[in-house]
Amino acid sequence: MGRRAQPLRHLPPRRRLRRRRSEFTVNVIRIVPDPRRLIEHACRLGESPLWDDRRDRLFFVDISAGEIHHVSAEGSSHRVWPAPVPDRPTALGLTTAGRLVVSLTRSVDLFDPDTGLWETLAEIDVGPSTVRLNDGKVGPDGAFWVGSMDERPERPAIAALWRVSADGTVEKKLEGLRVANGIAWDGAGTTMYLADSRGPWIDRFAFDPATGTLGERTRLATLDEDLGRPDGGCCDVIGHYWSAGVSSGHLNRFAPDGRLLEHWDLPVDHPTMPCFGGLGLRTLFVTSHARNAEGRPSLAPAGSIIAFDAQIAGLPPFRMPDPRG
Repeated sequence: MGRRAQPLRHLPPRRRLRRRRSEFTVNVIRIVPDPRRLIEHACRLGESPLWDDRRDRLFFVDISAGEIHHVSAEGSSHRVWPAPVPDRPTALGLTTAGRLVVSLTRSVDLFDPDTGLWETLAEIDVGPSTVRLNDGKVGPDGAFWVGSMDERPERPAIAALWRVSADGTVEKKLEGLRVANGIAWDGAGTTMYLADSRGPWIDRFAFDPATGTLGERTRLATLDEDLGRPDGGCCDVIGHYWSAGVSSGHLNRFAPDGRLLEHWDLPVDHPTMPCFGGLGLRTLFVTSHARNAEGRPSLAPAGSIIAFDAQIAGLPPFRMPDPRG
C-alpha cells in the first residue's frame, strides 16, 4: 500500500516564453494552485492516467516498470499489477463491464483488475522490433484508438494510428507519424485530437462517433521546446484541449480554434499526460517522467503523480462495449 504524500509549496514561474520562437500569445500564465503528490511513489515513466468514475479510482501505468497502478483521489488504496512479462503496458481504457483495455508493446488486451485475468483482444503489426504501441484511449465510437512510436533516438516517421474494435478488428487510420500521442475527444464526440511529440504538432479532426470515421484535419498548433512538445492530452467540459508539455514542465490549454489560453507551470520537469477525475471531475491528475532536466529545480520528485484543483470540470471516460457482455 502506498502512503499519501504531502502537499507541495507553490512553484514560482520557471521562465518567460521566448516570443521570438513562439507563434502564440498566451492569455494567462498560471501557477498550479496547491499542487500535491498523490502518493509517495515515483514512476520511471508514468503515463495514461484514467479516472474510473464507477470505482472512484485513478488508474495509470508505469511503462518502464511494466506496471498498472490504481489509487483513490486522496492518495489511498494504492495497488499495483504487473503486466505479462516481457510486455509493457502503454495506455489504458475501460469497458462497459469495468475491465481495462490495455495496449501492450504490440497488442491490445483486456485486463480484469478484480480477478487479475488477462485476455488478448488484438495483435497489431506495428512494424520493426524497435516500434511499440504508445498513447491510446477508448473513443466515443466504443473503439480503442492507439498510436505507436519507434524507440530509436531519431524517432523515424514509421509510427501509425490504429482503431481496435470490441470484436478485435484492427484498422490502420493514419501513418507517417513519429511519436503518436495526445489522443482525446470533446464531450460531443465530434472532434478528435492527436499529437505527434516529435512533430511537434497537435491536430484536430472532425469525427463521426457512430462509425469512427475521421473527417477534415486541421493543424491546431505547432509547438517548441519552451512551450512544451505535446505529450498526452485531454478535454474539459467546454471543449478546451489540455496538453502536457513534456519538454518544458508546463500544461497548455488550447481553445478549439488553436488559441493558447493558459500556460500552467507544473512542479515536475517532464509531465506526460493530464486527466480529470475526483469529485465532480474537477481534479487534474498529471503523470510524469523520471528524468530531471539538468540545472532545473523540481519541487516534486520526477516521476510523481501531481494532483490539483482544475477550476473546471472534465469529462467521464468513453467505454468500449465489453466483448463478454
